[in-house]
Amino acid sequence: MKEDQRPLQQRNKSNTSKLFTRSAAYVVLVLLSYTLGYLSHTSPPQQQQLQPPSPVFQLADSPSQLDNFRVTAPCANSPLPPHLVFPTILDRVFNGASPYSNFPPPYLSSFLKQKRIKGWGSYGAVFQHLIKRVKPQVIIEVGTFLGASALHMVNVTRELRLQTQILCLDDFRGWPGFRDRFKDIKMINGDVLLFQQFMQNVIYFNATGSVLPVPFSTASGLEKLCEWGITADLIEIDAGHDFISAWGDINRAYRILRPGGVIFGHDYFTKADNRGVRRAVNLFAQMKNLKIQTDGQHWVLDTSVAKHN
Repeated sequence: MKEDQRPLQQRNKSNTSKLFTRSAAYVVLVLLSYTLGYLSHTSPPQQQQLQPPSPVFQLADSPSQLDNFRVTAPCANSPLPPHLVFPTILDRVFNGASPYSNFPPPYLSSFLKQKRIKGWGSYGAVFQHLIKRVKPQVIIEVGTFLGASALHMVNVTRELRLQTQILCLDDFRGWPGFRDRFKDIKMINGDVLLFQQFMQNVIYFNATGSVLPVPFSTASGLEKLCEWGITADLIEIDAGHDFISAWGDINRAYRILRPGGVIFGHDYFTKADNRGVRRAVNLFAQMKNLKIQTDGQHWVLDTSVAKHN
């Protein structure tokens, strides 16, 4: 090898320059590696990024997205004929005896009013319109409270000379704090007497042959009616007004609606707007391709009328 003939000072300067260049490159490489590692740690892969939720109406076009919200409880293979509806409820719920027999018992008489009627939207024209059009043999009311709507429907069916049976599905517990507004509804040992006052109202209006209570939660009650093969021509939904409650009630009620029947309900126009009942109705109607009609404060879904796109 040929010996380097450059002066010592020049050679030292060249070596220092090479050392600095190598060191700088090493530092840059370390910083670049650190930066890439940091970014890969803090930024998840693109496929794991959460996507914004789809608008509510887009869900109706993606049935798989609604699978977790569908009601899949088993139903009877065939519906009961209307004349067996009341006997079935009496047998399954009341051990074959009428709940109105010998009512009220002596210990309750002093706690009940002769009649105590209260409802919301219970006398709207929608009841007359729908009952006159559908001529129902069986009506199911989901959410009853003291029976104002049910007893009004009894009067309408009598005027039209229809032999209509009305089932009133409600747990008759009210809601937390409801007695702040209804202090006259008595309570015995923590048991509010809504159910008993409802029955007293039915007796007062001589409607025991037309109205039967089904004293369970709407979810469990509707599923049992489906299991027992009980269906209706007309179903009113007026229980919980939040989206989840209304959505569950509408879906379960639809399963026990006779072909060509009508589901309707109150509170379509409220301050909740598209966060409560209206949202549930709109989504369900789009999913089933049904046209939404309104009658006063009520919404109506007539299954005999499909929406034309």
